[in-house]
Amino acid sequence: MDARVGTSKESLLPQRNYTDFNGNKNDDDEIRCTRMQRIKNGFREFWLHLHPMDRSGFRKLMFAIKSGLSLALVSLFIYVEQEQLNKYSIWAILTVIVVFEFSVGATLSKGLNRTLGTTLAGGLALVIGELSMLAGKFREIAIVSSIFIAGFLASYVKQHPNMKPYEYGFRVFMLTFCIVLVADSKDFLTTFYYRLILIAVGAGTALLVNIFIYPIWSGEDLHDLVVKNFNGVAASLEGCVNGYLQCVEYQRVPSKILIYQASDDPLYRGYRAAVQSSNQEETLLDFALWEPPHGPYYKFNYPWRSYVNVSGALRHCAFMVMAMHGCILSEIQAPAEKRMVFSNELQKVGNEGAKVLRQLGSKVQKMEKLSNADILFDVHEAAIQLQTKIDQQSFLLVNYDSWKMTRKNNKENETLDNSIDMKVYENKEYLINLINNENGDDNSNSNIEPSLVQDSSSVSQSTTSLNRYWSRPHLTLQGEISEPELKVHESASSLSLATFASLLIEFVARLQNLVDEFQDLSEKAEFKNQTL
Repeated sequence: MDARVGTSKESLLPQRNYTDFNGNKNDDDEIRCTRMQRIKNGFREFWLHLHPMDRSGFRKLMFAIKSGLSLALVSLFIYVEQEQLNKYSIWAILTVIVVFEFSVGATLSKGLNRTLGTTLAGGLALVIGELSMLAGKFREIAIVSSIFIAGFLASYVKQHPNMKPYEYGFRVFMLTFCIVLVADSKDFLTTFYYRLILIAVGAGTALLVNIFIYPIWSGEDLHDLVVKNFNGVAASLEGCVNGYLQCVEYQRVPSKILIYQASDDPLYRGYRAAVQSSNQEETLLDFALWEPPHGPYYKFNYPWRSYVNVSGALRHCAFMVMAMHGCILSEIQAPAEKRMVFSNELQKVGNEGAKVLRQLGSKVQKMEKLSNADILFDVHEAAIQLQTKIDQQSFLLVNYDSWKMTRKNNKENETLDNSIDMKVYENKEYLINLINNENGDDNSNSNIEPSLVQDSSSVSQSTTSLNRYWSRPHLTLQGEISEPELKVHESASSLSLATFASLLIEFVARLQNLVDEFQDLSEKAEFKNQTL
């Protein structure tokens, strides 16, 4: 009975936990501490995510500081006692928000577009507003008709390719024209005047802060991007040639490569960056054209377009590197013994080609002209040696059996079955033994470079396995390799080697255009002569 009474009394007490006589905290304090710890951990994780960006991208941090400073400066107009300035001060703040960009060129472009659009629209709106007074009771119809005509013409003209740099100015023109025109007739001039003044103040503040506090120039970014692309294509070229001669095979090809997305593959990353940079170059070019002379780019009308032309010629060479990488990814592979026949020549052409790219990239970076010596002499000599070796060993790049049978048939009209060369039989028996050994030990591949082979056990990255259909001829029902498929395999694998060699030679041929574009840039930009 006592136990039941005690239980009923406890149930009537409020469900709270108090600190005991030993000084222990109650559950409410523990919950509060847990919440504070979670908030603290959240701020810590947020800072850890931002901190690497601040260390690696100091320019991003400075851009944020400059943007905040510009907003703080123009916001002072809110506290000016002059009524009209206080009333229209929001236009200065909006101008800074819209105009302030990462680089000086982008800020200058938007600032001038906004000021020019406001001036033209305001002046036109004032004229039309005064003329609409003469329409009497049809004033509203005249204003609406004027807005339609102005909007139609502005939207149509800005679509012309030559008007692309002024596209933002057309938008500001339409906005200002409508705002000024629909205002009360007594406020036409006042609205236009203060809007123009405050927009000019906002654009000027953004531009001055961007220029005089840690300026970021689009021209320099374009210059550095071209240099980076030279080094990237050179690294990919060397990697493709070395990987092909080492018989590198991808056990699993990342699906990102198959759909042309960014990947960590060292061969793929270099040339892809050069191929994908065209849009970025055009954007930087548009902004660089607005920038005043600065630093080593001291000329007015600096030839920024020539930088894009050089990068375009480099991209034309990078397409060949992309195709060579495709030979490594291909399911049709040439045997290692045939690759070794041309290994020295292929290696020399690859090294000399990469050397030319790095030299040109260094010249662009240092803004130096080429010396009187022919920069392409060594790579041309290497390409000639490769062509000579191909001519001497051309029987390795064709179906020797079919070629010999065709010649003999044209001369003696004999059947193909009676003219098979004994040497081809020996090579064929060797190939059959090699394939049987591969079937017995699929995991043996001592020539694979670990840095290029993807880990098949990894499931973090979506990959697609290549089933090398052509690399192992099919077996007949009796367990023997069918002779027609063996001939197809021999021919296809030889063509793979011929394709890689021809792509490398074509790459060398395209270097001449790249050198010509660089020389054109060095003359227009007045690069300095090479120092000894």
